[in-house]
Amino acid sequence: MKKLVAVLSSFGLVALFSVSAFAQGAAAADNVYSMFAMFALGAGFAIGVAAIGGALAQGRAAAAALEGIARNPGASQKLFTPLILGLALIESLVIYAFVIAILIVNRIDMTMLAQ
Repeated sequence: MKKLVAVLSSFGLVALFSVSAFAQGAAAADNVYSMFAMFALGAGFAIGVAAIGGALAQGRAAAAALEGIARNPGASQKLFTPLILGLALIESLVIYAFVIAILIVNRIDMTMLAQ
């Protein structure tokens, strides 16, 4: 019964929201600015997801390290270096997403200047 409700609700959502995709006319679809708006939304979405993912991963890594130190205080020196290395690698992925978002936004600016 739950599966049937999930399938029907998914079908209903798709049926409701697919109509709005075809609501624009041909003149609005040719607008160059709508393409740049999608680039800007993509850049913002990318950095948002990367920041959320990085924050969650860093929180879990720090919690695991602190739990390990709480169970065995003598192992704090052995846990410190892998913790810092793991946090640096997690943060590097967020920085990569930030750089990609900046490149996307700069592409928008350069394309707008060329027109």
